[in-house]
Amino acid sequence: MRNDRENEIVKISFEFALMVVKYCEELDEGRKYVIARQLLKSGTSIGANIREAQNAESKADFIHKLKIAAKEADETEYWLQLCKASENYPYDPALEIKLLSVLKLLAKILGTLKRK
Repeated sequence: MRNDRENEIVKISFEFALMVVKYCEELDEGRKYVIARQLLKSGTSIGANIREAQNAESKADFIHKLKIAAKEADETEYWLQLCKASENYPYDPALEIKLLSVLKLLAKILGTLKRK
């Protein structure tokens, strides 16, 4: 049985997903449905893939799931940058800061695994 409370990447990615849900609700209120849906899918998928990796069947499966999470994080970064650059969209810099934390941890974990 896993213990997610002590797993930093699981914790931070979950916190980020909660922030994304709140932000997407704000986008929905402003009728920014298309980006809200895209961002909600990619932003919450990061943590879901990281969580799924915790039960990986092998080291290769673990790495694969984390790489999917990294791709979702890149897509999420794109949607956040689009919101930032658009005049009529709200923007919360805390989202990019938290996403950067997730990306750094993913890169560190994947880099460590490649060296082994």
